[in-house]
Amino acid sequence: MSEHRPDPEALLARVKEEEARARRGKLKLFFGAAAGVGKTYAMLEAARELRADGVDVVVGYVETHRRAETEALLEGLEVLPRRALDYRGTTLEEFDLDAALRRHPTVILVDELAHTNAPGSRHAKRWQDVVELLDAGIDVFTTVNVQHIESLNDVVAKITGVVMRETVPDSVFERADEVELIDLPPDDLLQRFREGKVYVPGQAQEALENFFRKGNLIALRELSLRRTADRVDAQMRVYRREHAIETVWPTAERVLVCIGPSPWSTRLVRAAKRMADQLGAEWIAAYVETPAQLRLPAEARDGVIQTLRLAEQLGAQTITLSGPTMSEAILAYARDRNVSKVVVGKPSRSRWRRILLGSIVDALVQGSGDIDVYVISGGREDGSSPAPVPRRVVATDGRAYGTAMGTVAAVTVVAWAMAPVSELSNVVMLYLLGIVAVAMRTGRGPSLLAAVLSVAAFDFFFVPPQLTFAVSDVRYLLTFLVMLIVGVVISGLTVRTRAQAEAAHHREQRTATLYAMSRELAGARGVDALLQIAVR
Repeated sequence: MSEHRPDPEALLARVKEEEARARRGKLKLFFGAAAGVGKTYAMLEAARELRADGVDVVVGYVETHRRAETEALLEGLEVLPRRALDYRGTTLEEFDLDAALRRHPTVILVDELAHTNAPGSRHAKRWQDVVELLDAGIDVFTTVNVQHIESLNDVVAKITGVVMRETVPDSVFERADEVELIDLPPDDLLQRFREGKVYVPGQAQEALENFFRKGNLIALRELSLRRTADRVDAQMRVYRREHAIETVWPTAERVLVCIGPSPWSTRLVRAAKRMADQLGAEWIAAYVETPAQLRLPAEARDGVIQTLRLAEQLGAQTITLSGPTMSEAILAYARDRNVSKVVVGKPSRSRWRRILLGSIVDALVQGSGDIDVYVISGGREDGSSPAPVPRRVVATDGRAYGTAMGTVAAVTVVAWAMAPVSELSNVVMLYLLGIVAVAMRTGRGPSLLAAVLSVAAFDFFFVPPQLTFAVSDVRYLLTFLVMLIVGVVISGLTVRTRAQAEAAHHREQRTATLYAMSRELAGARGVDALLQIAVR
């Protein structure tokens, strides 16, 4: 197991989050696939256990649906009176939020989190009552079914043919400190319906013929199990991140495919899809936007977007990462998401270019540790080779090279004036400073030229015998070599830092644009207004 010191910023965020958690109450959800699985029963049993341990537990609102077993569990527990509200001549009983806040118990039970409050209540939804209780420092036990989770609303509608009007935001579910899954096989649940243990006989028969068909219950059960598993997986990732654990824990297979502007990225996506299907694994398609990738022409960037769309259509999660290098971004994300397998394309560079410039695949393999790296050969399905990736050539005009030569000349004049009273080491520092200045204002080519000219000028003007390239002391040859290497490295780092700053600015502009667009969309009324915003 590889454990390292956590990132200071992540550690500070964790401390702040823990302080906020300490001030607010804890939320425990009793989560199930459908009504009748035993959520309320399990919640009351947990409350009785706490009561036996001396914890101050109060029942704020519990709906027994006239179930004798559930009503029996209420005996011996303090129950708050319900608030009566008159609505169109009918008296409705609701949870009394103000009474609960005045009573301020350690733990309060509030059933049916997705319930819509009667008109005249402080909040429209019961989950808003629960949030206020939590903010007041009161621990809350509550119940919710999977069909009431907002993000699953359309999925449930496709399965059951019923659109849920009462939903709970995903943020409330994710905020829960504990989620206890109450699971019951569909056959057992159907038997409970037939015995009248869920609804009264008339309602039970109607429910069995509509929403509570066996096929629906099987699908809802799978949704609840998956949602709970996703939550556990998220908790594991948070734990690994907080403890800086970089070793992948093989609790479940997860495949990450790395795509780019290459024409064979679609082949990688399809290969990753087949691998994920064979493993029964979740899979993710990632595109890394490095400073170099920002210089891609529009045609290549459109190709990346099309590949990401293909991955989404095939069922992948898609994400755009950013980082100084592709391999660093991929490995960091893979470890954060506990990815077990990474799929990349076979490098198309020649051996010499791989030796001189490096290879993404080589970097991934060397840094992967316990992550498996799969290299897929390129080429189209018909065996032909794809066209090379188009690159936008960034032309460096003559002024940039003129700036490089002018900077070296200016440094030489200053150094010549300082020579009588200065050491040669100070002259070298001046030349290195000039190289940095050139790299900050121009590109890689001019900065490399400045490095070569600086070595030449230093040799010609300052190394004995002066005004000649001859060297009287061979020790200066090492000085020239070191000066050239340091100059090239400094220029490269400066250019890279400048490119990263430009990339960050580009991402900031894109984020600001998306934020402005989201605000316009939120305020738009009608399809025509939405289309106008989309066109802009």
